[in-house]
Amino acid sequence: MAQEIELKFIVEKDSVDALRQHLHTLSGEHHAPVQLLNIYYETPDNWLRRHDMGLRIRGASGRYEMTMKIAGRVVGGLHQRPEYNIDISKPELELERFPAEVWPEGELPSALAEQVQPLFSTDFWREKWLVTEGKSRIEIALDLGEVKAGEFQEPICELELELLDGDANDVLKLARRLVSQSGLRQGSLSKAARGYHLAAGNAPRVLKETTILHVAPKASVEQGLEAALELALSQWQYHEELWVRNVKNAKSHVLAAIALVRHTLALFGGIVPRKASAHLRDLLTQTETLMLSDVSAQTAIYSPQAASAKLALTEFLVTRGWRAFLDAKAEAKIAENFKRFADIHLSRHAAELKSTFAYPLGDKYGDQLPRLSRNIDSMLLLSGAYDGPQAQAWLENWQGLKHAIETRQHIEVEHFRNEAISQDPYWLHSGKR
Repeated sequence: MAQEIELKFIVEKDSVDALRQHLHTLSGEHHAPVQLLNIYYETPDNWLRRHDMGLRIRGASGRYEMTMKIAGRVVGGLHQRPEYNIDISKPELELERFPAEVWPEGELPSALAEQVQPLFSTDFWREKWLVTEGKSRIEIALDLGEVKAGEFQEPICELELELLDGDANDVLKLARRLVSQSGLRQGSLSKAARGYHLAAGNAPRVLKETTILHVAPKASVEQGLEAALELALSQWQYHEELWVRNVKNAKSHVLAAIALVRHTLALFGGIVPRKASAHLRDLLTQTETLMLSDVSAQTAIYSPQAASAKLALTEFLVTRGWRAFLDAKAEAKIAENFKRFADIHLSRHAAELKSTFAYPLGDKYGDQLPRLSRNIDSMLLLSGAYDGPQAQAWLENWQGLKHAIETRQHIEVEHFRNEAISQDPYWLHSGKR
C-alpha cells in the first residue's frame, strides 16, 4: 500500500505552453510525454463506488499496472488516500492479488471478479518533472488527452503535484509558486469522477444550495470548524466548475461560497483570532473584487487571485493553520463539544435576526441583506444536531425573506418577515424549551 498525496489543478488550454515553459525553469529531472491508457471498472450495481473504491488498469509502453484506490480525504483538490498498485503482465484484472486489507469484509467478494466490467477510459499524454522542494521529492505531471464513456467525452488538461517522498507541506509550498501565474484552478473533480459522471449519462450539472451541515454527534468545536470550512470550499469548487461551463447563476453561488468562508471564520472568531486568517481573508477580498469586476469567467476563474485564495484555504485546513494562534484558553474551548457551542450561538444569531427585523423597514431592507446572509449561513452551520425538517422549516422563512428582499417583492417581504420572527426555536437552551 502507498499513501497517495497529490494536488490537482485544471489548466486553461491557452496557458499550456506558458506553463510548460515555466516548469522547464524549475531545477529538476524532465521526462518526455508518455501515452497512458487507463480503463476503469465497476459493477452493474456500483459496488465499488458505494464502498468508495476505484479500480483501474493502466497501460504505458507495453507495461500494465492494476490499481485500487480506497477511501481517503479530499480537501480542495488535495487528495490523500491509500492506493494499492500491482504490476500485471497483460491488461486483465487479477483481483485475487490484492491483499485482504483492501476489501471491506477482509476478503475478496466471491462474485466480484465476474461482475466488474469496463465502465470508462482515459487516454492522455503525461509529461513529468521531478523536482525537490524543501526536503521533499515531488512529481509534477502535465496530462493532456480525454476521458471517454460510450458516446460521451471530455478533454483532460490537468496538472498534478504528487508527493513521492517527504512532507505534504512542501507540495503546498511548491503550488503557491505555481499559482502566481494565471491559467490554473484547483480542481477537486478527478479524471475518474468525470468518467463516472459521463458513464452515468452526462446529466447537466445543477446548482446546489448550501444545506444544513451535519457533523458527528460528539464532534469537537474544532471538528465543527473544519467541517464548515470544507463545506464552503466544496461549494466554491463545485460552482466554479459550473461557472466555467457557463451554467446560469453559478457565479453568484461561487460568491456565496466565498462569503460562507468569511462567515465561518466570523462564527468561530471568539476562539480563533482574526490574525490567524488575516492572509486568507486578504486573498478572499482580492478574489471577490476581481469576480465582481467586468472580467470574463475564464479570467476570474483561472486568475492567480482565485487560485491563491483557494490554495490558502486548503492549506489552512490541511495544516490546521489556526492552531499556532491559540492560547491555552482557546485550546480548551476549541476542544469542547460542538453541539454545546451550537446551542449558544443559535440563540445569539436568532436574537440578532429577530431584533433586526422586529418591525417593517420600509425601503431599508436592502441595507440588512449582508447581516441576514451572515446569520442564515451561521444557522446552516450550527443546526445539524437537531431535527432536520423542523430546522429546515425555521430556516426557510429567513431564506424566503432574503429572496424576497433581493427580488424586491414587497408583499412577500412582509409575509416572510412576520413568519420568521414568530417562529419558536427548535434548539435546546433557547429559553423556550
